[in-house]
Amino acid sequence: MNDKDYEDFISTVSHELRTPLTSIRGFSQTMLNSWEKLDDENKKKFLKIIIEQSNRLINLVENMLSVTKLHNEKDSFIYKEVSIKPIVEMIASIVKNQYKDKNFEIEIDKKVPSILADKDKLQQIMTNLMENAAKYGDENSTIKVTANYINDMVSIKVINNGIEIPENEYEKIFTKFSRIDNPLTRKVQGSGLGLFITKNLVEKMGGSIKVWSKNHTTTFELDMPVSNIELQAREKCSQ
Repeated sequence: MNDKDYEDFISTVSHELRTPLTSIRGFSQTMLNSWEKLDDENKKKFLKIIIEQSNRLINLVENMLSVTKLHNEKDSFIYKEVSIKPIVEMIASIVKNQYKDKNFEIEIDKKVPSILADKDKLQQIMTNLMENAAKYGDENSTIKVTANYINDMVSIKVINNGIEIPENEYEKIFTKFSRIDNPLTRKVQGSGLGLFITKNLVEKMGGSIKVWSKNHTTTFELDMPVSNIELQAREKCSQ
C-alpha cells in the first residue's frame, strides 16, 4: 500500500467510524439527559439503535483488521481438507438468526469433494457472501446456496432475489470501499470492505470469484481448488 492509498484508506475509515460513533454518543446523551421524560417504547428504540450502531462499529473494525492482514505477508494460511456442507449449514443458521425474514435453500451435490483451504478464512468468505445475500435480498425471500464439482474445482453459488447489480459495476463492487449507489442500498449500512476482503482471500487460496445479476436475481460464484488427496483418489477410481 503506497502513501496515497494509505491516506485514502485512513480518510475513508475515519469517515466510516465517525457515523456510528456519532449515533452512539447522540442517543446515549439523549437517554442520559432525558431519562425521566422518555417512555419505555422510546428507551427501547434508542437502545436498539445504540446496539445496531455498536455492531456496525465492531464489523467495521474487524473488516479493517482483515484488510490490514491482507497486506501483511506474515498473515499465514493453514491449509487442510475442508468439507463445504457443514460450513454452509452453520453459517445459514447464524445468518437466519440475524435476518429472521430470510430462508435458506441449500443444495450440496453428493459428489462434491473436500476443498483445500484455510477453514477460518473460508468461513469468513461464506459469511460475507451469505450475509450480503440476506442484507440486500427482498423481504421474506429465499437465499439459495449450491455446490457442484466442475473441472476439478468446487463451484459454490450464493443466489438471492433483490437489488440488481448493474453490469458495469461487476468488477467495481470487489474494490475497496465500493458500494452500489441507489436508493435501496443507501438504506442498508455497510463499509464497502466485505467483498474486497472476500475476493482477496479467495484468490490467496487459489480460487476465483465472480458475480452476475439479471431480472433482480444476483449470483456470486466461488470456484475453489480440490485437495490433491481428493484428486488422486478420484483418478484411481476412474482408472
